[in-house]
Amino acid sequence: MSASQPSNIRRVVIASFIGTTIEWYDFFLYGTAAALVFNKLFFPSVDPVTGTMAAFMTFAVGFFARPLGGIVFGHFGDKIGRKSMLVTTLMMMGVATVLIGVLPTYDQIGVAAPVLLVALRFIQGFGVGGEWGGAVLMAVEHGHEGKRGFHASWVQAGVPVGLLLANGVFRLASSMDEKAFLAWGWRIPFLLGVLLLLVGMFIRMKIMESPIFTEAKAADPGPKVPILAVIRDHPRNVILSMGARFAENAFFYIFTVLVLSFGSQQLGISKDFLLNAVLLGSAVQLVAIPWFGALSDKVGRRPVYLGGALFLTLFAFPFFWMMESRQSGLIMLAVVIGLVGHAAMYGPQAAFFSELFGTRVRYSGASLGYQLASPLAGGLAPLIATKLLEKSSGKPWPVAVYLIVMGVITLVSVWLVEETNRKRLD
Repeated sequence: MSASQPSNIRRVVIASFIGTTIEWYDFFLYGTAAALVFNKLFFPSVDPVTGTMAAFMTFAVGFFARPLGGIVFGHFGDKIGRKSMLVTTLMMMGVATVLIGVLPTYDQIGVAAPVLLVALRFIQGFGVGGEWGGAVLMAVEHGHEGKRGFHASWVQAGVPVGLLLANGVFRLASSMDEKAFLAWGWRIPFLLGVLLLLVGMFIRMKIMESPIFTEAKAADPGPKVPILAVIRDHPRNVILSMGARFAENAFFYIFTVLVLSFGSQQLGISKDFLLNAVLLGSAVQLVAIPWFGALSDKVGRRPVYLGGALFLTLFAFPFFWMMESRQSGLIMLAVVIGLVGHAAMYGPQAAFFSELFGTRVRYSGASLGYQLASPLAGGLAPLIATKLLEKSSGKPWPVAVYLIVMGVITLVSVWLVEETNRKRLD
């Protein structure tokens, strides 16, 4: 197995990190807008709660598109290569985001507006569904065995940076006069996506194909349909990696998306303050994710992942108690603690899932396990939580119970999966 030079590894990790940051900026920008303004712009004829649920339904569409993107791009990533898929997915995400920025609202073109919004959200989800596997595998397959968790965790760290950028830009745009913001200001963060797209494309075009994949492709043509080979040969690992994502994905979108609507609508907390809380939590998580990734190289993927899942399961009720205190310090602390707990799972996850599958089916396998859980856990989490809050007259205890169920599923799944941090990728 060829080992990449340290300078080349750094180049690949940086390129994967920046590209992932840009793609998740696009993806999270939609979530922030769905929580704060899309109900007014695209669903103005219903009450605020119903409008928020409708906006979250369009938010969920992107998650249901992600498994399809994972399957399609996973297939071609295993047959053709990792690099070309990364360029394609980045272009797809960037174009969809810019088009959302110029999309007419309901008042301008009627019901066609939310229909087009859903179509563009689907494209976003399809692109990000294929992007994750390619970015992760480039970092894992270029890296050395003893540092795979650390190298791959930087791809994961692109997620909080993308969230940081999305919420930060949205925070600046929303500081203008509300009438102007609803008229045109909300479009600015989406249109800025074109600049990020150009930067990301330039960087990704410069990196080399994975050496492990290149050698494996030369030695073995691989299965004709990689996704079918994964389902046939690795069904247990696909199911367990899905289960491992349930708590990670559900908690994350409660902490970063639902918190905006719950805090502002149910608790009367300023939207600007809530955005600042998510920004702070994302900044802390940027440090925590690589730290937990590196820790998983030393003690194993399973102990670190299990620790994060157990912590968040126990933190479900305290999180909402701290939110309901309406005290600024406690609310900030709740979001930060929650996102650090999430980082304990997210840091080792990229290497963990990649190591469960062989080289010629790794893109398909890692993408399938990761993305199949997205609509069930992350995509539906804000929608389910909003409905539970409505049924309980704004009381968050049913949401906490829901999160605990997600936590138990993940704990059982990770307990049953094999340890992989010493496994040879070839």
